[in-house]
Amino acid sequence: MNLDYIIPNDWSIIEEGFDPSHVKASESLFSIGNGAMGQRANFEERYSGPTFQGSYIAGVYYPDKTRVGWWKNGYPEYFAKVLNAPNWIGINVYINDEALDLHNCKSVENFRRELNMREGWLSRSFIATLKNGIKIKVNTKRFLSLDIDELGAINYSVTPLNSNASITYRPYIDSGITNEDTNWDDKFWDTLNVSHENNQAFIQAKTMKTDFYTCTFMESQVFIDGKSILINPNINADSNSASFSYNYEVKQNETYTIHKFGGYTVDRNHDKYELVTAAKSVLEKATKSGFSVLLEAQKNAWSKIWDMADITIDGDVKAQQGIRFNIFHLNQTYLGTDARLNIGPKGFTGEKYGGSTYWDTEAYCIPFYMATKDQSVARNLLTYRYKHLGKAIENAEKLGFTNGAALYPMVTMNGEECHNEWEITFEEIHRNGAIAFAIFNYYRYTGDYSYIPEMGLEVLIGIARFWHQRATFSTDKNKYVILGVTGPNEYENNVNNNWYTNYIAQWCINYTIVNIARIASEFSTDYTRIMNKAKLSKAEIKEWEAIADNMYFPYSEKHNVYLQQDGFLDKELISVADLDKSQRPINQKWSWDRILRSPYIKQADTLQGFYFFEDQFSTEELERHFDFYEPFTVHESSLSPCVHSIQAAKLDRMEQAYTFYLRTSRLDLDDYNHEVHEGLHITSMAGTWMSIVEGFGGMRVKDNTLTFEPRIPKQWDGYSFKVNFRHQILKVNVCQGHTHFELEGNEDLEIVVNDKSVSISPNNLVTV
Repeated sequence: MNLDYIIPNDWSIIEEGFDPSHVKASESLFSIGNGAMGQRANFEERYSGPTFQGSYIAGVYYPDKTRVGWWKNGYPEYFAKVLNAPNWIGINVYINDEALDLHNCKSVENFRRELNMREGWLSRSFIATLKNGIKIKVNTKRFLSLDIDELGAINYSVTPLNSNASITYRPYIDSGITNEDTNWDDKFWDTLNVSHENNQAFIQAKTMKTDFYTCTFMESQVFIDGKSILINPNINADSNSASFSYNYEVKQNETYTIHKFGGYTVDRNHDKYELVTAAKSVLEKATKSGFSVLLEAQKNAWSKIWDMADITIDGDVKAQQGIRFNIFHLNQTYLGTDARLNIGPKGFTGEKYGGSTYWDTEAYCIPFYMATKDQSVARNLLTYRYKHLGKAIENAEKLGFTNGAALYPMVTMNGEECHNEWEITFEEIHRNGAIAFAIFNYYRYTGDYSYIPEMGLEVLIGIARFWHQRATFSTDKNKYVILGVTGPNEYENNVNNNWYTNYIAQWCINYTIVNIARIASEFSTDYTRIMNKAKLSKAEIKEWEAIADNMYFPYSEKHNVYLQQDGFLDKELISVADLDKSQRPINQKWSWDRILRSPYIKQADTLQGFYFFEDQFSTEELERHFDFYEPFTVHESSLSPCVHSIQAAKLDRMEQAYTFYLRTSRLDLDDYNHEVHEGLHITSMAGTWMSIVEGFGGMRVKDNTLTFEPRIPKQWDGYSFKVNFRHQILKVNVCQGHTHFELEGNEDLEIVVNDKSVSISPNNLVTV
């Protein structure tokens, strides 16, 4: 834990007291989004202290030319950057002509910031004394609408406390912005036109290179003590910005308020020549409804999300706050309504890992979206990968692979690889396996096989072809090996025979062959179409089988475990417990060569395979491997604690499972990895959900049946969650000593609890 200023609360993230050293961290933690856009929790008014300004539009990016010291063949030409979009939230505030700036005030008292997760809004309040001696009370509230996802709304109020004051609001929009994360300091935006009429302003701009056309817009209304007043604003516009100035002589203890509506229209959703017209339509809806009506709609929309997605925890406020924080940000980032979009590791909270999609989506996020939304949401995520299959084949061709072999990118916006670290781009090829596993996992959970003949088998064939060509026959071992890879543990690069990579390669080939046979038998039309398109022969499938049947897996007879890679036992095996705490985190304290020579594991690697393929190993095998590898794991990836929490719970090591759960659920709230100021770890947040549902709840799907092995940490009085399993919603409530099950549906559901069959009827409470 490196930060400890967030106040524990069941439904809100709360900060009290103004501390400039916390500003950038809070800008991340209090971020808001609605799936179509998002923004860091920057102040609306001017702030001259250290800040990371950021607003982002889903799917809008820039191909920043790759910058490396030594160019290697096969490098992607660019690294995709999520772009800092034109700013629409700005409201400069002047009190008797002095700018309100918390960095320069005489004093700031009663500062309070709240992110209300239940209702989906961000607020701030404080009392400030300016250098001119005027004391004011400020209250703000803003949200990004779920109902109208191109719209955001701000309520900003100032009350002079010790005298009358001349107060001026200057709401503005500005396209003269830059990215925090850039390789060459390129200009990302080209402003095409700045216009205004009445109380509305518009900036039409497009991205350089990618030519995404956008319109940033705003309209404002002002009030005194809640009553609307008409002020003809002074207008100022230049080549990149537009601002309106609303001045009013405010009496002591009167409250002067501005409602600002703003947002973006984008040519992904509208004709690029009609973006201003579309923006006017959004503003008409906003002003007609007003801030209060829009806020009520926001509360209702979030209520519907929470009704399905909420996890309750009784008796542990920090644990409760942690899981809701994670669920909230997952829903702010992706709602599943647009198959063109995916889930970026930072979502709308920062610019690091600029690409839209990593393997995190398939490995960690799909289970959350399958269980908490309709299965169509998860299917959209799989469709996203199918639509990028052609690009995945091109990516493989650039590295010398042929015959339709597909290598899905480590980082992508449009299917093209855009990650520029060679040990990741060229070597972390296990990502292919996560995509294949997600297809399997989707069918296992939903029972919807239709995706595979319609789309999924083509993906599987491309992936199997890649593994066929990537494996090498070793005459020394008389086995097939996979050389020069990086496994999930990125603290080992260019290793041979990473066990997880070899295992998932074998599994992918076998799973593809099984599905080819099924589709040939049950979906003859699809089978003919796919075989003709892929030009796949029985002889090629036989070659795949030979590789799968003779894959090499490094193993230690001494330790009775699979080895993470061929040379793992050559390392000096000093456990993390014996590593001086001053050396942590090693990724910030050690040189890279020292990390590579060490035994330390960034995240689950061999254990990632035991997580995916748990049913292929005994509990005793899991225990041996957990006991061998976890002591060397530094958990310096956000994806690490959740897998270890699930496996510790499986082994009934509840104290360890609980510790890992707290780490994954409060990774950002407590800033475990010293980096929350850069943005939040969105994709790993789904792992927090899995830690409860799959870890403590023990939920699995076996033989088409939902199974549970419920456990509960001693720190909790109880916990509950819902899952949407094959169009029936099951509520699970685990208490100390027993578990309740309730079913919303039309048919009985057969489940297994602690190896015993249980039948649940709709709307009946069953206690086990």
